[in-house]
Amino acid sequence: MIIILSTGHISGAHLNPSLTIAFAFLRHFPWAHVPAYIAAQVTASICASFALNGVTVPSVATGQAFALEFIITFVLLFVVTAVATDTRAVGELAGIAVGATVMLNILVAGTSTGASMNPVRTLGPAVAAGNYRKLWIYLVAPTLGALAGAGTYTAVKLEDTEAGPPRPVRSFRR
Repeated sequence: MIIILSTGHISGAHLNPSLTIAFAFLRHFPWAHVPAYIAAQVTASICASFALNGVTVPSVATGQAFALEFIITFVLLFVVTAVATDTRAVGELAGIAVGATVMLNILVAGTSTGASMNPVRTLGPAVAAGNYRKLWIYLVAPTLGALAGAGTYTAVKLEDTEAGPPRPVRSFRR
C-alpha cells in the first residue's frame, strides 16, 4: 500500500507483470512499455530475493495451489482495474483498497501458497534459493487470474453518463 501511494503517480505502481500484461491487453497501458516494465519487475524481484534468500513452495496439492493463486490474483486485479481505470471508483484511496485486498488475499492463501499473486514475487526467491519446484504455478495462475479479473471488471463496469445515476450497459465487447 505504501509503495502504491508513494510511487503510483510515477509508474502506475506496476509491481506485477501480470497486471502490466492485463492492462496492456485491455489497452490501459502501451504494449511498447511492457518489456521494459517486466525486465525491471524481474530484476527487482531477483535482487530483493537474494537479500532475503527465501522461497515460496505450496503446502497444498498442485491443483489447489493453482486455484488459490488464480482466485486471489483475480480478486486483486478486479480491484486494481476498478480503482485504476474507473474515475468513479475510490480515487485517492486506491492504495488503501489495493492494500486491503492484498492483505485479505494473504490471510486467505498465505499459509497454503504464500499468496504470491505476482510471478516475480515468487520467481526471485526461486532463483535465489535455486528451488524451481512447482514454479510454473506461480508464473501461470497469477497471469491468467489477472487477465480474468481485469477483464471481468472491464466487462461489468457501468459506463459514465452525464445525467442521473449510472445504468448497466448491455454490450458484449471482446
